[in-house]
Amino acid sequence: MNRGICFIGAGNMARSLIGGLIANGRAPGDIVACDIDTTQLDALQERFGIRTSSDNLAAAHEAEVVVLAVKPQVMPAVCQALAALPQGPAQLFVSVAAGTPVAAIDACLGGSRAIVRCMPNTPALLQLGATGIYANPRVSAAQRRLAESLLEAVGVVIAVDEEGQLDAVTAISGSGPAYFFYFIELLASAGVKLGLPPDTAARLARQTALGASTMALDDDVVDLRARVTSRKGTTEQAILSFQGNNLERLVDEATAAAASRARELGLELGQQE
Repeated sequence: MNRGICFIGAGNMARSLIGGLIANGRAPGDIVACDIDTTQLDALQERFGIRTSSDNLAAAHEAEVVVLAVKPQVMPAVCQALAALPQGPAQLFVSVAAGTPVAAIDACLGGSRAIVRCMPNTPALLQLGATGIYANPRVSAAQRRLAESLLEAVGVVIAVDEEGQLDAVTAISGSGPAYFFYFIELLASAGVKLGLPPDTAARLARQTALGASTMALDDDVVDLRARVTSRKGTTEQAILSFQGNNLERLVDEATAAAASRARELGLELGQQE
Protein backbone atom coordinates (compact mmCIF):
# COMPACT_ATOMS: atom_id res chain seq x y z
CA MET A 1 0.00 0.00 0.00
CA ASN A 2 1.02 3.59 -0.57
CA ARG A 3 -0.27 6.57 1.40
CA GLY A 4 -3.13 7.24 -0.98
CA ILE A 5 -6.84 7.68 -0.29
CA CYS A 6 -9.46 5.74 -2.20
CA PHE A 7 -13.04 6.96 -2.30
CA ILE A 8 -15.67 4.34 -3.04
CA GLY A 9 -18.56 6.48 -4.21
CA ALA A 10 -18.29 9.86 -5.91
CA GLY A 11 -21.37 11.69 -4.65
CA ASN A 12 -21.73 14.96 -2.75
CA MET A 13 -19.90 13.91 0.41
CA ALA A 14 -16.98 12.41 -1.50
CA ARG A 15 -16.78 15.55 -3.64
CA SER A 16 -16.78 17.71 -0.52
CA LEU A 17 -14.04 15.70 1.18
CA ILE A 18 -11.89 15.61 -1.94
CA GLY A 19 -12.25 19.36 -2.41
CA GLY A 20 -11.36 19.99 1.22
CA LEU A 21 -8.32 17.74 1.08
CA ILE A 22 -6.95 19.40 -2.02
CA ALA A 23 -7.67 22.87 -0.61
CA ASN A 24 -5.59 21.87 2.42
CA GLY A 25 -2.63 20.79 0.31
CA ARG A 26 -3.22 17.12 -0.48
CA ALA A 27 -1.80 16.20 -3.88
CA PRO A 28 -4.50 15.22 -6.40
CA GLY A 29 -2.37 12.24 -7.43
CA ASP A 30 -2.79 10.79 -3.93
CA ILE A 31 -6.54 10.47 -4.41
CA VAL A 32 -8.55 8.01 -6.48
CA ALA A 33 -12.34 7.92 -6.74
CA CYS A 34 -14.47 4.98 -7.84
CA ASP A 35 -18.09 4.96 -8.91
CA ILE A 36 -20.37 3.22 -11.38
CA ASP A 37 -21.41 6.67 -12.64
CA THR A 38 -18.67 7.68 -15.07
CA THR A 39 -20.21 11.14 -15.44
CA GLN A 40 -19.51 11.86 -11.78
CA LEU A 41 -15.99 10.50 -12.10
CA ASP A 42 -15.29 12.63 -15.15
CA ALA A 43 -16.53 15.72 -13.30
CA LEU A 44 -14.25 15.00 -10.32
CA GLN A 45 -11.26 14.39 -12.53
CA GLU A 46 -11.85 17.58 -14.48
CA ARG A 47 -12.39 19.72 -11.38
CA PHE A 48 -9.71 18.34 -9.07
CA GLY A 49 -7.26 16.45 -11.27
CA ILE A 50 -7.59 13.27 -9.21
CA ARG A 51 -7.36 9.72 -10.53
CA THR A 52 -10.54 7.73 -11.17
CA SER A 53 -11.34 4.06 -11.58
CA SER A 54 -14.24 1.73 -12.17
CA ASP A 55 -12.47 -1.10 -10.32
CA ASN A 56 -13.14 -0.70 -6.58
CA LEU A 57 -10.97 -3.59 -5.50
CA ALA A 58 -7.90 -2.64 -7.52
CA ALA A 59 -8.10 1.01 -6.48
CA ALA A 60 -8.63 0.17 -2.80
CA HIS A 61 -5.75 -2.30 -2.80
CA GLU A 62 -3.28 0.55 -3.37
CA ALA A 63 -4.67 2.85 -0.66
CA GLU A 64 -3.83 3.44 2.97
CA VAL A 65 -7.34 4.77 3.59
CA VAL A 66 -10.55 3.58 1.95
CA VAL A 67 -13.46 5.99 2.32
CA LEU A 68 -16.81 4.25 2.01
CA ALA A 69 -19.03 7.03 0.64
CA VAL A 70 -21.91 4.97 -0.71
CA LYS A 71 -25.57 4.78 0.27
CA PRO A 72 -26.39 2.46 3.19
CA GLN A 73 -28.48 0.22 0.95
CA VAL A 74 -25.51 -0.72 -1.23
CA MET A 75 -22.91 -0.81 1.55
CA PRO A 76 -23.14 -4.62 2.12
CA ALA A 77 -22.50 -5.45 -1.53
CA VAL A 78 -19.67 -2.93 -1.82
CA CYS A 79 -17.96 -4.20 1.33
CA GLN A 80 -18.39 -7.86 0.44
CA ALA A 81 -16.55 -7.20 -2.82
CA LEU A 82 -13.74 -5.51 -0.85
CA ALA A 83 -13.38 -8.49 1.50
CA ALA A 84 -10.74 -9.83 -0.90
CA LEU A 85 -8.34 -7.12 0.30
CA PRO A 86 -5.58 -8.31 2.66
CA GLN A 87 -7.07 -9.00 6.08
CA GLY A 88 -6.10 -7.18 9.26
CA PRO A 89 -6.10 -3.63 10.64
CA ALA A 90 -3.26 -2.19 8.55
CA GLN A 91 -5.69 -0.56 6.13
CA LEU A 92 -8.11 2.04 7.49
CA PHE A 93 -11.75 2.10 6.40
CA VAL A 94 -13.72 5.31 6.94
CA SER A 95 -17.49 5.08 6.53
CA VAL A 96 -19.61 8.17 5.92
CA ALA A 97 -22.76 6.11 5.27
CA ALA A 98 -25.55 7.14 7.60
CA GLY A 99 -26.60 4.61 10.21
CA THR A 100 -24.54 1.62 9.12
CA PRO A 101 -23.03 0.00 12.26
CA VAL A 102 -19.33 -0.78 12.46
CA ALA A 103 -20.05 -4.46 13.17
CA ALA A 104 -22.08 -4.76 9.96
CA ILE A 105 -19.34 -3.10 7.91
CA ASP A 106 -16.65 -5.27 9.51
CA ALA A 107 -18.59 -8.47 8.90
CA CYS A 108 -19.05 -7.66 5.22
CA LEU A 109 -15.36 -6.80 4.90
CA GLY A 110 -14.37 -10.17 6.30
CA GLY A 111 -13.63 -9.11 9.88
CA SER A 112 -10.65 -7.75 11.85
CA ARG A 113 -10.71 -4.36 10.10
CA ALA A 114 -9.79 -0.93 11.44
CA ILE A 115 -12.95 1.11 10.91
CA VAL A 116 -13.92 4.68 11.68
CA ARG A 117 -17.63 5.41 11.38
CA CYS A 118 -18.61 9.03 10.77
CA MET A 119 -21.74 11.11 10.99
CA PRO A 120 -21.15 14.23 8.87
CA ASN A 121 -23.72 16.86 7.97
CA THR A 122 -24.56 18.76 4.81
CA PRO A 123 -22.63 22.00 5.62
CA ALA A 124 -19.55 19.88 4.95
CA LEU A 125 -20.30 20.71 1.32
CA LEU A 126 -19.18 24.26 2.21
CA GLN A 127 -16.34 23.07 4.46
CA LEU A 128 -18.46 24.17 7.44
CA GLY A 129 -19.42 20.71 8.58
CA ALA A 130 -19.70 19.13 12.01
CA THR A 131 -18.74 15.44 12.02
CA GLY A 132 -19.02 12.94 14.83
CA ILE A 133 -16.69 9.93 14.62
CA TYR A 134 -16.34 6.60 16.38
CA ALA A 135 -13.25 4.41 15.97
CA ASN A 136 -13.40 0.69 16.67
CA PRO A 137 -10.68 -0.85 18.92
CA ARG A 138 -8.55 -1.95 15.94
CA VAL A 139 -7.94 1.67 14.89
CA SER A 140 -4.47 2.77 15.97
CA ALA A 141 -3.73 6.22 17.37
CA ALA A 142 -2.03 7.14 14.09
CA GLN A 143 -5.01 5.94 12.07
CA ARG A 144 -7.37 7.91 14.27
CA ARG A 145 -5.37 11.08 13.69
CA LEU A 146 -5.40 10.32 9.97
CA ALA A 147 -9.19 9.96 9.94
CA GLU A 148 -9.61 13.17 11.91
CA SER A 149 -7.34 15.09 9.53
CA LEU A 150 -9.34 13.76 6.58
CA LEU A 151 -12.63 14.97 8.03
CA GLU A 152 -11.25 18.24 9.38
CA ALA A 153 -10.83 19.21 5.73
CA VAL A 154 -14.59 19.91 5.73
CA GLY A 155 -15.17 21.27 9.24
CA VAL A 156 -14.92 20.36 12.91
CA VAL A 157 -14.58 16.77 14.12
CA ILE A 158 -15.91 15.48 17.44
CA ALA A 159 -14.90 11.99 18.60
CA VAL A 160 -17.27 9.89 20.73
CA ASP A 161 -16.25 6.97 22.95
CA GLU A 162 -19.27 4.76 22.27
CA GLU A 163 -20.79 4.01 18.90
CA GLY A 164 -24.30 4.49 20.28
CA GLN A 165 -23.50 8.14 20.89
CA LEU A 166 -23.51 8.66 17.13
CA ASP A 167 -27.31 8.44 17.35
CA ALA A 168 -27.25 11.60 19.48
CA VAL A 169 -24.78 13.18 17.05
CA THR A 170 -27.23 12.38 14.26
CA ALA A 171 -30.05 14.05 16.18
CA ILE A 172 -28.07 17.21 16.94
CA SER A 173 -25.73 17.91 14.02
CA GLY A 174 -26.58 15.31 11.39
CA SER A 175 -30.24 16.32 11.17
CA GLY A 176 -29.65 19.71 12.79
CA PRO A 177 -29.23 21.82 9.64
CA ALA A 178 -32.84 21.04 8.70
CA TYR A 179 -34.03 22.37 12.07
CA PHE A 180 -32.35 25.69 11.39
CA PHE A 181 -33.68 25.78 7.83
CA TYR A 182 -37.17 25.19 9.24
CA PHE A 183 -36.78 27.97 11.81
CA ILE A 184 -35.58 30.37 9.12
CA GLU A 185 -38.61 29.37 7.04
CA LEU A 186 -40.95 30.03 9.97
CA LEU A 187 -39.26 33.32 10.87
CA ALA A 188 -39.61 34.55 7.29
CA SER A 189 -43.26 33.46 7.23
CA ALA A 190 -43.87 35.35 10.48
CA GLY A 191 -42.35 38.44 8.87
CA VAL A 192 -44.84 38.23 6.02
CA LYS A 193 -47.72 37.92 8.52
CA LEU A 194 -46.42 41.07 10.21
CA GLY A 195 -46.60 42.95 6.92
CA LEU A 196 -43.21 42.54 5.26
CA PRO A 197 -42.86 41.59 1.57
CA PRO A 198 -41.86 37.90 1.23
CA ASP A 199 -38.44 38.68 -0.30
CA THR A 200 -37.64 41.16 2.45
CA ALA A 201 -38.71 38.79 5.21
CA ALA A 202 -36.70 35.92 3.74
CA ARG A 203 -33.57 38.03 3.32
CA LEU A 204 -33.79 39.35 6.87
CA ALA A 205 -34.31 35.87 8.33
CA ARG A 206 -31.39 34.33 6.41
CA GLN A 207 -28.94 37.13 7.15
CA THR A 208 -29.93 37.15 10.82
CA ALA A 209 -29.30 33.39 11.03
CA LEU A 210 -25.89 33.83 9.40
CA GLY A 211 -24.88 36.67 11.69
CA ALA A 212 -26.11 34.96 14.87
CA SER A 213 -24.40 31.67 13.99
CA THR A 214 -21.13 33.44 13.26
CA MET A 215 -21.25 35.24 16.60
CA ALA A 216 -22.01 31.96 18.39
CA LEU A 217 -18.77 30.42 17.13
CA ASP A 218 -16.67 32.47 19.55
CA ASP A 219 -18.98 33.31 22.46
CA ASP A 220 -21.21 31.50 24.92
CA VAL A 221 -24.74 31.49 23.52
CA VAL A 222 -26.31 32.11 26.94
CA ASP A 223 -24.22 35.28 27.32
CA LEU A 224 -25.00 36.35 23.77
CA ARG A 225 -28.72 35.96 24.37
CA ALA A 226 -28.51 37.93 27.61
CA ARG A 227 -26.73 40.80 25.88
CA VAL A 228 -29.54 41.32 23.38
CA THR A 229 -32.43 40.64 25.77
CA SER A 230 -33.08 43.96 27.44
CA ARG A 231 -35.41 43.98 30.42
CA LYS A 232 -38.97 44.73 29.28
CA GLY A 233 -37.73 45.02 25.68
CA THR A 234 -38.95 43.43 22.47
CA THR A 235 -36.56 40.48 22.56
CA GLU A 236 -37.58 39.61 26.10
CA GLN A 237 -41.21 39.40 25.03
CA ALA A 238 -40.35 36.95 22.26
CA ILE A 239 -38.18 34.83 24.58
CA LEU A 240 -40.92 34.77 27.23
CA SER A 241 -43.36 33.59 24.57
CA PHE A 242 -40.98 30.79 23.55
CA GLN A 243 -40.58 29.76 27.16
CA GLY A 244 -44.29 29.98 27.88
CA ASN A 245 -44.98 27.65 24.96
CA ASN A 246 -42.25 25.29 26.20
CA LEU A 247 -39.91 25.50 23.24
CA GLU A 248 -37.32 23.56 25.26
CA ARG A 249 -39.67 20.60 25.57
CA LEU A 250 -40.38 20.68 21.83
CA VAL A 251 -36.64 20.63 21.04
CA ASP A 252 -36.05 17.80 23.50
CA GLU A 253 -38.86 15.74 21.99
CA ALA A 254 -37.79 16.43 18.41
CA THR A 255 -34.16 15.44 18.96
CA ALA A 256 -35.18 12.38 20.97
CA ALA A 257 -37.37 11.30 18.05
CA ALA A 258 -34.47 11.76 15.63
CA ALA A 259 -32.10 9.78 17.87
CA SER A 260 -34.66 6.99 18.26
CA ARG A 261 -35.08 6.74 14.50
CA ALA A 262 -31.31 6.67 14.06
CA ARG A 263 -31.14 3.67 16.42
CA GLU A 264 -33.92 1.94 14.50
CA LEU A 265 -32.17 2.48 11.17
CA GLY A 266 -28.93 1.14 12.63
CA LEU A 267 -30.68 -2.03 13.76
CA GLU A 268 -32.36 -2.45 10.37
CA LEU A 269 -29.09 -1.98 8.49
CA GLY A 270 -27.24 -4.25 10.91
CA GLN A 271 -29.68 -7.03 10.19
CA GLN A 272 -28.80 -6.84 6.48
CA GLU A 273 -25.21 -8.00 6.99
